[in-house]
Amino acid sequence: MTRTTDFLAPARLGRLALPHHLVMAPLSRNRAEADGTPTDLMVTHYAQRAAAGLIIAEGSTPNPAGQTYPDIPAIHTGRHAAGWRRVTDAVRAAGGQMFLQLQHGGRVSHPATTGLTPLSPSPVPLPERIFTPQGHLRAAVPRAMTTEDIRDTIADFAAAARRAVDAGFEGVEVHSANGMLLHQFLADNTNLRTDGYGGSAARRVRFAAEVAEAAADAIGADRVGIRISPASTVNGVVEEDTDGLYATLLDRLKGLDLAYLHLVRSDPATGWYRRIRTDWPGVLIGNPDLTCLSTQAVTRATREMLAAGADLVALGRPFLANPDLVTRLRLDAPLNPVRDRYFMYVGGAAGYNDYPALSDQMGPLSERAGS
Repeated sequence: MTRTTDFLAPARLGRLALPHHLVMAPLSRNRAEADGTPTDLMVTHYAQRAAAGLIIAEGSTPNPAGQTYPDIPAIHTGRHAAGWRRVTDAVRAAGGQMFLQLQHGGRVSHPATTGLTPLSPSPVPLPERIFTPQGHLRAAVPRAMTTEDIRDTIADFAAAARRAVDAGFEGVEVHSANGMLLHQFLADNTNLRTDGYGGSAARRVRFAAEVAEAAADAIGADRVGIRISPASTVNGVVEEDTDGLYATLLDRLKGLDLAYLHLVRSDPATGWYRRIRTDWPGVLIGNPDLTCLSTQAVTRATREMLAAGADLVALGRPFLANPDLVTRLRLDAPLNPVRDRYFMYVGGAAGYNDYPALSDQMGPLSERAGS
């Protein structure tokens, strides 16, 4: 992609023409039905934000064991696919395009939620309590995955990728970040295995690479992205050698010609960010770590990310609180503040679909006056 700091200029992502360089990052908001089927609330939510250059829809489980929290969406049945089709149809009708993040929680799960013992590379429990239908409970000790479990889960990711495309998504993002299952295989403290999926960096990256390879085989590499979070300790994971680990992972992934690599909370000042940008030959989506959600702060962080070599910039909370974020940034208009109390576990439209558009706040002529 052509380097630019003009985030409102048109962009491309493989075969997709994008109206600008801003991507809506995946944000779990617990608004699905209990079985994981998307709801009317979700149809409205994503359609409201269709002006994003690309929407990466929230993490959706490829099988029942992958569910993290209550009311998380899924993509392992025909009913799930039909629910997501309603979302993609609404977004497409509003001019938008979508990828779906595929997320398996691994040990970030609980029998009170799924009825199943969580799976993980090793029987190392989540260190903190986890939210369930019964409230916050002590995490369960996960079962170490067998080779058959690993093979079956890889197949489930591939099937979920096919189902996502059938549901109208342009592609999928494999979630290998934030302490979820694929990241648990990467991390030293959650992967204590001594077989072909543990020990050396080459073995620890194997599962994530095989999931990406299976998804690419299923729907085409140009429809598959992967999300990583180097040095992150979210959900209690620890990496002893971040640089070496991700250099090994990228070496394994380079030949696939994936749609993109998505870096969580990217900081261009870090050495690992610069090395990843140098090493990764394809599209890089940067996700800035925003401490301030003002118009000026978001604009500055977005430009800095592009100047540091990112091809697209993924924003989460700014899109959550501002369905017309692109318009607000174009007009240098104030942003809505995020209402944290409605972030997760609460359900309903409050803090989800009731954030006002600029035209609601300033009158219908505001956009025309600034254009």
